[in-house]
Amino acid sequence: MAALLDMKFLVLVLAILGIWASQTTARTLPEESMMQKYEQWMIEYGRVYRNNAEKQSRYKIFKENVERIEAFNDAANQPYKLGINAFADLTNEEFRAARNGLKIPFCEPKITSFKYENVTAVPTTMDWRTKGAVTPIKDQGQCGSCWAFSAIAATEGITKLSTGKLISLSEQELVDCDRTRDDQGCEGGYMEDGFEGAATEKTYPYKAADGSCNTKKESSSAADIKGYEKVKGACGTVLDHGVTAIGYGKAVDGTKYWLIKNSWSTSWGENGYIRMERDIDAKQGLCGIAMDASYPTV
Repeated sequence: MAALLDMKFLVLVLAILGIWASQTTARTLPEESMMQKYEQWMIEYGRVYRNNAEKQSRYKIFKENVERIEAFNDAANQPYKLGINAFADLTNEEFRAARNGLKIPFCEPKITSFKYENVTAVPTTMDWRTKGAVTPIKDQGQCGSCWAFSAIAATEGITKLSTGKLISLSEQELVDCDRTRDDQGCEGGYMEDGFEGAATEKTYPYKAADGSCNTKKESSSAADIKGYEKVKGACGTVLDHGVTAIGYGKAVDGTKYWLIKNSWSTSWGENGYIRMERDIDAKQGLCGIAMDASYPTV
């Protein structure tokens, strides 16, 4: 019974608001120091621009983002710190257009069973990485396929717990082949439509682009999914990114958090993961994390 309960905490699929630019008032840094920081950042992340004009325009965006980061980190009593990552030369709008591809169905009133709704006897903490049930962080690239990565991560976890085998499954199969209803590949989709069998990533590798469905590869499924169950109530209307909860815990200061696996590479967050505060007053959860959650079933 405990194993079945733990299984559901691994494979919750969560739809959350995209998090990118801080609204903190920016503080100005010396121009020379900022340019040096920019040049170092370009080297670290291998950024190459077409011409000097593009480099200068991206520098302006980089500077604005860094100043917001510095101002936020300098403020007192912040529960976390921000850092410069591979996306620092993008505007909030550019980033969301390229990386956030969640499409919530228009208030679909679909209700499913949730067999663990009234269970309260759960472990104090859980990290399914330590149980060998989470594949390494992946990178969706310049493709709005977060929904596919979220669905596949959940499917990988439930498959490990039901078969004992951790298999890296194919997001590209969902991008190419799952074109029903709201799923439109790199143009976005909804995780629950992707809760189905999938080929291995080795068989059907990720391309970060839309492609034609390879039906032969699609037919070689390495995961057997029967359906899914929703955890929370009706869908939200402003959610735009899909992630996967792989655990939960409590920080040294007592703050409770969800442990989230994202699909923006290891250069983002805490090596690709993020801890998001849980049990807050708002029933929607931080950034809407509790508004639309579900998991596949076997």
